[in-house]
Amino acid sequence: MTSTAVAHKPVRWGRIAVHLGCLAALLVMLYPLAWLLATSLKPADEVIASLNLLPSHLEWSNYSTALEGVNDVSIWRLLGNSLLIAGGAVLGNVISCSLAAYAFARLRFRLRGPLFAFMIATIMLPHHAVLIPQYIIFNQLGLVNTYWPLILPKFLATEAFFVFLIVQFMRGLPRELEEAARIDGCGPFRSFFQVVLPLTRPALITTAIFTFIWTWNDFFTQLIYLFDPDKFTLTLALRSFVDASSTSAFGPMFAMSVIALLPIVLFFLAFQRFLVEGMASSGLKG
Repeated sequence: MTSTAVAHKPVRWGRIAVHLGCLAALLVMLYPLAWLLATSLKPADEVIASLNLLPSHLEWSNYSTALEGVNDVSIWRLLGNSLLIAGGAVLGNVISCSLAAYAFARLRFRLRGPLFAFMIATIMLPHHAVLIPQYIIFNQLGLVNTYWPLILPKFLATEAFFVFLIVQFMRGLPRELEEAARIDGCGPFRSFFQVVLPLTRPALITTAIFTFIWTWNDFFTQLIYLFDPDKFTLTLALRSFVDASSTSAFGPMFAMSVIALLPIVLFFLAFQRFLVEGMASSGLKG
């Protein structure tokens, strides 16, 4: 019995060390979030001058100031603009990328391989390389200072990463299902909508989650195309919030950052299990 007890001790201590290491890593990763929450409740003179994490007293006026909005635009208008752009981007990516992925994964057509390779190569293309040509096109179409430049490209399957993700998922689906549907008289479109698309739900939800988060946090593209304060999103309002004051109002700015963070957290918590399932079954695990 003594030898057995001694043999189990290293395993137990090893598990404790692993758990302590995971806890330490968790604290390091959560510290920026804790700092953001604490700073959003600090008085203005403590944001930069004080090194303490906790405020001396809770300054709830930071949130009341943030809820008033910026440049005479209410925070509800800013929130609605962000939701409109993010929702349109999610809808566009899910529809267009799933259609493009079905063509590459299931259909047979000439130059399918080179076209797929060319599409994958665009993942390495920096966004700034296509920004100026895109801006010129949208400017000539009279769409600058509207939401169309932020939403319309999503309906054209321009996100090669999501096309590749859905292609990898569809390649894992059994072809016998489509063959049976074809015997019953289903064409390519009907097979896609009634057979393949329902089975691709995990990959589609993964695409929706990443699109929502990336679009919601996007600042540079929205800064280029949107000029009117009434069309600003929450991310643009954060910059305008500081510019609208002669002093650096860091407290209200961090309060608005917390408000802008809440929809992402809620969206992720609602669909996180689908995210893990989609990533694990689409060939991107490990």
